Amino acid sequence: MRYKVTFVVGLALGYVLGTHAGRERYEQLRKSARELAQNPVVRNAAETAGQSGRQLAGKAFAAVSDKVGDAVPDGLVGRVRGLRGRGSGADDDWGTSNT
Repeated sequence: MRYKVTFVVGLALGYVLGTHAGRERYEQLRKSARELAQNPVVRNAAETAGQSGRQLAGKAFAAVSDKVGDAVPDGLVGRVRGLRGRGSGADDDWGTSNT
């Protein structure tokens, strides 16, 4: 799924950069992209993906730290703890309303 989305985004970006259709078509594509980004289903999917990523990062950190022990750098420990704290849903960059 990620590769399909990446392909579509790349295709759209290439079209916008390479088109000779002018400003009108650019504005139309921009409006469509904005509407898609504001769609509650898309926002919830992005939020779910972010939470899943944070959970996987925590699990990976736990697995690595069990094998490596105290050799895990403190900076990495702080980053992972920061990712875990963001999973609470308090203030995220998406502004979802969980509807």
